[in-house]
Amino acid sequence: MSLLSFMNSQNRDIRILIINGVNLSQLGTREVNLYGHLSFEDYLAQLRAEYPGIQLDYIQSDIVGELCTAIGQSAPYDAVVLNAGAYTHTSPELADAVRSTTTPVIEVHISNLFGRERYRRHSELAAHCAGFISGFGLDSYRLAIESILHKKNSPS
Repeated sequence: MSLLSFMNSQNRDIRILIINGVNLSQLGTREVNLYGHLSFEDYLAQLRAEYPGIQLDYIQSDIVGELCTAIGQSAPYDAVVLNAGAYTHTSPELADAVRSTTTPVIEVHISNLFGRERYRRHSELAAHCAGFISGFGLDSYRLAIESILHKKNSPS
């Protein structure tokens, strides 16, 4: 059995929900100097090909209430990877949803928030998340998945 086959068999039952917030439906066309030319759907296809043994589900919404609902319904998942976009800095409702779920949430950002405008350097969500990844482009999502896999496959 190859290493990839072994890892995929170990991860077969892992379910991860990726949630993208406001304006992230425009990836690939919006501010390409910050976010690149690849749409999230194309990147998601790459992630699914890289992790065939993991169920990666995806939701995007520009409506904070829909994001809160998705987090509130995340119990069947092993983890949530959340990029709330600008709601990161402004939404106590979303912070409450993250705080209230028992599903681990990893906050991700494509750009380095600490290299941008001052208001972006604060996250309403980070204190309630299992981890925070920022500034690695779309690869921030892959790093979150790797973190989830490492934690899931490590002895307690």
